[in-house]
Amino acid sequence: MTHPTATALPALTASLHSHGVGDARLALVLGSGLGRFAERLDGARQIPYAELDGMPQSSVPGHAGRLVLGEVDGVSVVVQQGRVHLYEGWSAREVTRAVRAFANLGIGGIVLTNAAGGLDADWETPSLMRVSDHVNMQPVSLGERASALESGDQRRRDVVYDPVMGDVLDSVAEEVGNPLFHGIYAGLLGPSYETPAEIRMLRSIGASAVGMSTVLEAVAARNAGMRVCAVSCITNQAAGIGEEPLSHEEVVAAGEEIAERFCTLLGAAVRPLAEALESP
Repeated sequence: MTHPTATALPALTASLHSHGVGDARLALVLGSGLGRFAERLDGARQIPYAELDGMPQSSVPGHAGRLVLGEVDGVSVVVQQGRVHLYEGWSAREVTRAVRAFANLGIGGIVLTNAAGGLDADWETPSLMRVSDHVNMQPVSLGERASALESGDQRRRDVVYDPVMGDVLDSVAEEVGNPLFHGIYAGLLGPSYETPAEIRMLRSIGASAVGMSTVLEAVAARNAGMRVCAVSCITNQAAGIGEEPLSHEEVVAAGEEIAERFCTLLGAAVRPLAEALESP
């Protein structure tokens, strides 16, 4: 008997195709409080997750739960407003299902975004950081990890974040007057925020930001042949660095505060990112 989850990816892929998602040249996944970018799309068309076969739906505030199709500077894009997380009880296979479906449709590149805690006391908050690499500290079994990363190309991908797309983000950020920090993103399970001791440990291994998403999606997308870049919205200083207690409401509010800078960056970056997908 075929396990139900084995048919979910083909079902989602077919459902996305029926809604025209395969016409997109670039996919973007928006993290907590960062959904406003979807409002900037020309000719925007919303698709609630409930209308997509096999699409997991998040219950976390700040994740709208819909896809938005449209154009930015003449480039067709699909924007995922909200993602699911391991800490909600979803499996790694479910967390990565949407990005694997995008890859199945032939979408060549993806921009992953997230809200994250900052580990550098010198960085102001909120601010934006280009993810140069990540540390995956999300506890997933080997079998579950393998099923989440299944693709037509099983070669190991050591470099997850595309350097050409990263250079594009840096160049665009300079042009719009919003330079990006660079750093390593540490992906933890959650849902509780990290302790000061955990933050000291993460700093000792070189992490600059910490959050509860992105790492599985990035690896799954890369293994499926997509080119990947990522931007973290540093919404707060992590435990033991900042003086204020942490809350999800603060994360969402900080995302709204930096929304204009974030939207300006992504809006200006879409066309050069799409063009970069044509280069080796």
